[in-house]
Amino acid sequence: MAHDIFNLICWIWIGIGVITFIVLLKIPQPYGRHSNTNRGPMINNRHGWLIMELPALLVFVYFAQLTTNWLNLTLLTAFALWVWHYFNRAIIYPFRLKTKGKKMPVVIMGPTIFFNLVNGFFNGYWLARFVPEDKIDFNTDLRIFIGAVVFLAGFIINQYHDTLLINLRKGENTGYKIPYGGLFRFVSCPNFLGEIITWLGFFIVTLSLPALAFLIWTLANLVPRALGHHKWYRNEFADYPAKRKAVLPFLV
Repeated sequence: MAHDIFNLICWIWIGIGVITFIVLLKIPQPYGRHSNTNRGPMINNRHGWLIMELPALLVFVYFAQLTTNWLNLTLLTAFALWVWHYFNRAIIYPFRLKTKGKKMPVVIMGPTIFFNLVNGFFNGYWLARFVPEDKIDFNTDLRIFIGAVVFLAGFIINQYHDTLLINLRKGENTGYKIPYGGLFRFVSCPNFLGEIITWLGFFIVTLSLPALAFLIWTLANLVPRALGHHKWYRNEFADYPAKRKAVLPFLV
């Protein structure tokens, strides 16, 4: 595929992401605490996560490995970060969930699988075909290092707060509680904040249009979802901390 055509398709994809953001502000995604059994057939949460997230790992690896330049520092760093993240997301995270048979609507799996297929293709194909030649200089190496550090910081924030949420369901208690600890002091969804920071770091590493598209889609998906969670918490718990924001400390 020619580079200009590839970029055009990426820009169209970004435009769809912006539209999706507007739609999701009005219509919450029907899974988790917003799940609705009237949405049709349901599937076990763990199986659903595995099926939805695995395509992002497999498609990305398939296209990225077509490269002929494995010595490229940007490619190696981006490849390692992506595989690390999605191996955790698709293989490890679903089996950490303590949902006791909780289910999600099958209807939401189609769009998520489609997104992961497209996103994995864009980012993997870009690394294989369009990643710039390495410039062995201080600025390039520093940018990649900073991006990797930001990525890892986001990953740690996400994992830490996911663990706090998972631990709220120890024993036989599978209901929702007010989470405390870490960045929950400031926001209702610090795990989402960590995810946003993760893909900001990935964009810094690559400075690619597909990575920018992924960051925009991450915001389009998680900011409305965080606002929905925040509203749900405030409606569900009379003693919910009044000063917490939804996802961005002191802002949103």
